[in-house]
Amino acid sequence: MTAAGPDNSPGNRPDNRSGDSRDPAPDGGPDLGALLADIEDAERTLRGVARTTPMEASRWLADRVGGPVHLKCENLQRAGSFKIRGAYVRISRLSQEERARGVVAASAGNHAQGVALAARLLDTRATVFMPVGAPIPKEEATRSYGADVRFHGHTIDEALVAARQYAQETGAVFIHPFDHADILAGQGTLGLEILEQCPDVATVLVSTGGGGLVAGVAAALAGRGSKARVVGVQAAGAAAYPPSLAAGRPVPVERMQTMADGIAVGCPGGVPFEVVRRWVAGVITVSEESLSRSLLLLLERGKLLVEPAGAAAVAAALDAPGAFEPPVVAVLSGGNIDPLLLMRVLRHGMIAAGRYMSLRVCVPDQPGGLAALLSKLAEVDANVLDVVHQRTGAGLHLGDVDVALQLETRGKQHREEILHRLRSAGYTVNFS
Repeated sequence: MTAAGPDNSPGNRPDNRSGDSRDPAPDGGPDLGALLADIEDAERTLRGVARTTPMEASRWLADRVGGPVHLKCENLQRAGSFKIRGAYVRISRLSQEERARGVVAASAGNHAQGVALAARLLDTRATVFMPVGAPIPKEEATRSYGADVRFHGHTIDEALVAARQYAQETGAVFIHPFDHADILAGQGTLGLEILEQCPDVATVLVSTGGGGLVAGVAAALAGRGSKARVVGVQAAGAAAYPPSLAAGRPVPVERMQTMADGIAVGCPGGVPFEVVRRWVAGVITVSEESLSRSLLLLLERGKLLVEPAGAAAVAAALDAPGAFEPPVVAVLSGGNIDPLLLMRVLRHGMIAAGRYMSLRVCVPDQPGGLAALLSKLAEVDANVLDVVHQRTGAGLHLGDVDVALQLETRGKQHREEILHRLRSAGYTVNFS
């Protein structure tokens, strides 16, 4: 896990909330009092629309962090993520004439569903552009809410270009996923809920893409006078905020690669960026291994299904448990995950946790050779999931067989025990 800016250790944590936080920034930046008023107005707008999602105490995370940890379950929100908050507020504030022209959005899935549902609730037509390869369940859910789904490009940024062009050509109102004050206000209502459910919160961990959610939460907490540190969490393979904060302006990343499609955003939004750099304590990154391991633990220990982006806050807490003052609230931002991706992520998480092994072992090509190998594995309680033989190959001696094994283990210590037993028995082990 890495942090933006200088030393982010517990004894030297950044805190951008100096002075009277209700005063406008000296450079004419956001007025926190106005932001809070906007968020409170959004809260009134969302009554009866967005759910007040549960906050679950997590003992298994608390044991690691050394104090109370709570999971804010936006994966249980309507449409499966926090996005309905901002989308509904944005569309509700349009004029009747604007709503009559319809709305258009671009999204890999969660914003798409939020816009589609909000548009249906407000009797407005919605067109949504998705990147090619967007998760099928997210596409189907968006269609089920009544939106017209179209595909363009392979990234959210490419889909955004198509959506903006469509808006210019048709007059439809473009609903940006994060770069608008109304979106920030809607997402900020989550911060008000956090304060109501955990008034003494000291740290809030928020998964971060374009920045609408983390900015809204930070503005809500700071505006209400909370001293809690709000920390954004990005996937290391799609982390635009750390270099942007270092440069003092939004800076696009040249390349993105992450399973967390919900926070794979190439450049911070200008509106949330100004809030983030003033009232967010820092933005840190987590690896793909941490994301998959956290998703697995949330499913096993918390009985909560989340998407990779939704697991980012928990990944940060697991990576550096001593860096965050409890009580900690980790926001589970969404639960919309493709079942095919879920299978791959769970396997990846089991590997990261040392509970899954894929290896190759050379055994004599003679009766009983494979049985002897399997007997050694049985002695250490290794569960064999798959076995494949190969009798020919580069570097394979005549009379030997290459055996590819997939094993389920109980963890890293058990994994080391298996390797020690095989090597002690004279087997050459290679990882595949």
